[in-house]
Amino acid sequence: MDSEPEIESQVSQPMGEEPMPPIPSIAEVERITIIEDAIIRNLQITQCYHELAGVLAARTGLSANWCTFATWASKQAGQTIRKQDMARTLEDAMITQAEAQAAAQDLADTARRLGARLGIEQLLPLIWKALDPEMAFIRSSEAVARGNRKVFAEIGREFARFYATCLEDTAFDSQKIAHFCGALLPGDPPDGQQYLRQAFEHYYQALFEPDIKARLELLLLGNIEIGYHEQTRLQPEINEALDAPIISPQEFARNLFKALLPGRAGLAYGLWLLVHLFSQLIGFDTAVQIYTTAARHQAQFIVTETMMSLELPPHNRLRLGEDLSAGFPPLLEHLNNPDLLALLARIDPTPDSTRATGTQHWGDLADRLHFIVDLFRCYQLSPELSQPPFTPEQSAAIKAGRLPESPL
Repeated sequence: MDSEPEIESQVSQPMGEEPMPPIPSIAEVERITIIEDAIIRNLQITQCYHELAGVLAARTGLSANWCTFATWASKQAGQTIRKQDMARTLEDAMITQAEAQAAAQDLADTARRLGARLGIEQLLPLIWKALDPEMAFIRSSEAVARGNRKVFAEIGREFARFYATCLEDTAFDSQKIAHFCGALLPGDPPDGQQYLRQAFEHYYQALFEPDIKARLELLLLGNIEIGYHEQTRLQPEINEALDAPIISPQEFARNLFKALLPGRAGLAYGLWLLVHLFSQLIGFDTAVQIYTTAARHQAQFIVTETMMSLELPPHNRLRLGEDLSAGFPPLLEHLNNPDLLALLARIDPTPDSTRATGTQHWGDLADRLHFIVDLFRCYQLSPELSQPPFTPEQSAAIKAGRLPESPL
């Protein structure tokens, strides 16, 4: 770990030596927000967050702001949005689960007893197709994509508006920042924007704060305030994505009979009703229930594993269900800002410690905030987070609206 004098020297200097790219405008954020292709939109959101982060860092020195963390969170969200091999992962998990395989075998045996003239090797793929696993991951993907767009449309736009309004100020102008914040709605999230108001006030103060430690605490406070607003707003989409709903047992059974009798929907429905009525005799419903329950559990696990991981550069994979192992940087180990201390007292159950930061259910807002607050504090002075999320070639393709070469 760097010594405190070395960190102070880094913080006192603007980040990066290359010329700043054009500052993302409100119009650019709005253009990206209305892109219909969810994958391209997510990639452009991620790229734009990186550019927004660099603008503020150029004024404040080495310190991650909310957009810095949003860059890597949005890149992680892209894995769920792109549904990267999730159905194949589910299929592999179902093959290795003895109970699910036994239930599939029972379903195949039932189909043969009902007259299906197919071998086991032909019936098992039909059972898998009837499950329609892609649909579960499509629902999760759509929920994550909606959340990704919702947050960017609101917070990304406010960063662009903040830069257009206040970035060039050479001295603190209380009237200007009050006018900027006056456009934000009063009240708590999800409907109010009071925490965004406070965050941009603290970011603005940080632009003119000469004391390094005081400036870092103002930035940390702003990061946490935006994080609190963002996570409260995202609560519905996060829970929807984690549910990863596999189709109901009844729908699965109907799909199976349609697959067994292609082109004969009426007969398939009649046969399904008949089997459903006499399922107690042949154990069909039991096998359906076991198979779909196993699939639901595995699908939820796969989505949760994807959503509960965060890849930070360089190759630092954080498991959100585990306590953070990184410590607080020396300048943020002991905090002085009274507003920051008051906020932490409300939302951080273990202030000044990363103990119990891991959460087993990412859908729990309080647990999620505990992890995020300490994540912001631990990594605020990590220079690696300012790295671009994509290669220059990938960035060029993304900006042109094309899907770049993998890996992303």
